[in-house]
Amino acid sequence: MTGWSAEQLDHLGSTGELEITTARDDGSSRAWVPIWVVRVGDELFVRSYRGTQGGWYRHATRLARGRIRAGGVEHAVGFVPAETSAAVDDAYRAKYGRYAGGPLDPMLSERAAATTLKLVPQN
Repeated sequence: MTGWSAEQLDHLGSTGELEITTARDDGSSRAWVPIWVVRVGDELFVRSYRGTQGGWYRHATRLARGRIRAGGVEHAVGFVPAETSAAVDDAYRAKYGRYAGGPLDPMLSERAAATTLKLVPQN
């Protein structure tokens, strides 16, 4: 698979939050963690509101593979570091703006922006 299908992008990009798990050295999966996801064009992005200290983020950047699920649909993914961009910030504001003054603010911080990862579908 070279990218997300239109159906997958619509489903994952519109979900309020998805769950993410990262791989251990032995190939098993860690516990599922809820996380926000945004869509920019034909790409999906996630961030760690705890910055580089976030557990799932540390694991995701170490082995760069895991799984996501939303609405009963599960996908294997790779985690690719992405440059901070105004488009990703804008996508967070547009999708989660109702949380302004609360959990949205840390997601727009430099600390979280520095952890922006693109989700890449894997076979």
